[in-house]
Amino acid sequence: MKLETSKKIFQNLNSQELIKEALARKEGVLTKSGALSVNTGKHTGRSPFDRFYVDTPSVKDQINISKANQLISEDVYKKLYAKAEKYIKDKDIFVRDGFVGSNKKTQLKIRVINEFAWQNLFCKNIFIRPESDEELKDFAPQFTVIALPNLKADPTTDGTPTETAILVNLDEKVVLVIGTAYAGEIKKSMFTVMNYLLPEKNIFPMHCSCNVGDKEDSALFFGLSGTGKTTLSADPSRNLVGDDEHGWDEDGIFNFEGGCYAKMIDLEEKNEPQIYKASLKEGSVLENVVLTADGNVDFFDKSLTENTRGCYPLEYIGNAKADKKTVHPKNIIMLTCDAFGVLPPISKLNTSQALYHFISGYTAKVAGTEMGLKEPQATFSTCFGAPFMPRHPNVYAQLLKKNMEQHNTDCWLVNTGWIKGEYGVGERISLKYTRALLTAVLDGKLKDVKYQTDDIFGFQIPTSCEGVPAEILNPINLWEDKQSFEDKYKNLAKLFVDNFKKFEDGCSKDIIEASPKI
Repeated sequence: MKLETSKKIFQNLNSQELIKEALARKEGVLTKSGALSVNTGKHTGRSPFDRFYVDTPSVKDQINISKANQLISEDVYKKLYAKAEKYIKDKDIFVRDGFVGSNKKTQLKIRVINEFAWQNLFCKNIFIRPESDEELKDFAPQFTVIALPNLKADPTTDGTPTETAILVNLDEKVVLVIGTAYAGEIKKSMFTVMNYLLPEKNIFPMHCSCNVGDKEDSALFFGLSGTGKTTLSADPSRNLVGDDEHGWDEDGIFNFEGGCYAKMIDLEEKNEPQIYKASLKEGSVLENVVLTADGNVDFFDKSLTENTRGCYPLEYIGNAKADKKTVHPKNIIMLTCDAFGVLPPISKLNTSQALYHFISGYTAKVAGTEMGLKEPQATFSTCFGAPFMPRHPNVYAQLLKKNMEQHNTDCWLVNTGWIKGEYGVGERISLKYTRALLTAVLDGKLKDVKYQTDDIFGFQIPTSCEGVPAEILNPINLWEDKQSFEDKYKNLAKLFVDNFKKFEDGCSKDIIEASPKI
């Protein structure tokens, strides 16, 4: 598949060349440190309800239809593809060839076509780069992403809900992204493709970060945005495999990507030194940050969005693993930010409970993050990434079960949210304590402590942990109003039960029985 243009085609430019083109086209400005700062305009985050799978016979019955997974007709796709062909005929385009997946046995060759130079730099950073020119010789992409932010759909004639459309055609192996400049759509579209393809090969695709210690003790970190997935996996004492997307196959864990896409809001060097330094380097791309008059980044300015982002190559993290692969994990960490203040800072899950919490994918939004939100609100995102998981959640859960049992992997639920009361009353647990709990897990120090069984969720709560006050390990200890705690805990459990009802038909009995007991 090839789009034609009468103008220039810039293919596989290096970072300096792309920065020069972006500046010449006034797509962005350089920060004082040399990173490229861009504004994505109207869209400062993903547009989940504008993303569709093209409704073709071979995939129709494979997609788990939901709010996150919608179908759109082939006619709409063909109309918009023809529109893209016409649009691009008099445009300069930037082409990037690369790979998704660091395991060469299963990696996907991809080509990205951009109208913006800065987006092509983003793709150079985020996808796996060829190691030599030889890999680009006779390069034949297995999937193509076309990203044209300035091209708009017309809902009255094109059949789309809005002027934005992200169309995934699994038959033609094309992703078309129009009407949005938010680069995360490009990244996540290929993650979605891998999540569709890999289960057929008995490979578990995961929305998680991964790091590994000196003793080959790798760990996975699952979690929705804001739970600490990127922050906690960027540990100076361990090697980073990747911060967001991985696969688990017979050889171990492998990163899908060659870069990181980290949240920038409230970023401080003292708390996250590796991410802070990487985001400011030349070649990094910063989305929707605000610059001071002298060109420095104000990471605390939320005037454009709270979803400020930085994209940089993985090697900008000093202790990142060059091969982006590691051994089978000894521990899985499922992160949640419980704004109700009722979940313990850490608890140990058996396999069935791990599958239940994996399918549930719980965290909580807090007041101020969305208009009209005045109190904490539970959020459930299956497999900790519902918008990117096209198949039924149980498909991914069974792959998790197989791998956990085969490799004797432990699973932990870690709450990075509130203690001493809910949001607005209590306080967020100290990052120092969360890191101490994780260190105890990864060093094996929680294997020999005493546990108590939670009456409602059934998981195991440790009664002590080195470096953490014992009284915070069971959250009821810190609530003055014990009855209020019980009421809110039972209410959260009910939310879990109600949410899980829609998955019961496709889930095994052991997973259903891991539900909280109210």
